[in-house]
Amino acid sequence: MDVLMDAAFRCVRELSVRYNIDESHSMKHSMDVLNYTIESYHFHIARNPQLLTQQRILYVAAVVHDMCDKKYVTEQLGLRAIHDYLYLYFTPEEFNMLSRIITTMSYSIVRTHGYPELYEWQLGYHIVREADLLASYDIDRCVLYGIYCEQLPYTEALIRARTLYHNRVMRYIPDGVFVTMYGGAKAHELHAKSMLKQHIEF
Repeated sequence: MDVLMDAAFRCVRELSVRYNIDESHSMKHSMDVLNYTIESYHFHIARNPQLLTQQRILYVAAVVHDMCDKKYVTEQLGLRAIHDYLYLYFTPEEFNMLSRIITTMSYSIVRTHGYPELYEWQLGYHIVREADLLASYDIDRCVLYGIYCEQLPYTEALIRARTLYHNRVMRYIPDGVFVTMYGGAKAHELHAKSMLKQHIEF
């Protein structure tokens, strides 16, 4: 597992440079999503033993999910690059599931197309998808995206981030985007903390 995770993070490091993927979607974000995935995985494993055989794929999906983000690279090109780094560690069927998870988990895709039907992988999919959403409870990440990708000065990026945070992230719970016990509980915790932050004006 250690060798696989090293390869996954090497993939993120090198593809972030190749495709100019900025801080808001690269190494730190991958670590945050992985940490939430690990916590959720261990929360759910006792009652969902099918997760035991899925751990490797879920953890790697958490790490590399933005390396095929259409904001930076075409999905096809990104998946091919991820495959080049990781094909030695997965069967074709396993890599296909990894690809299915990371290409259907984004907030915008779910809003447009709904959830995919992944059967015994459904819970694992939601664990990784929700981990990505939980990592969004960080307004600085949104500020970074404005600075890097939209070329905004800091003050404008902060204004944009506050608006987006209010209109999207703070709507996650009312919109019902969390379906697992861990995701829902953690989202309420992060939501409450966000409301207390003085630099976010609602």
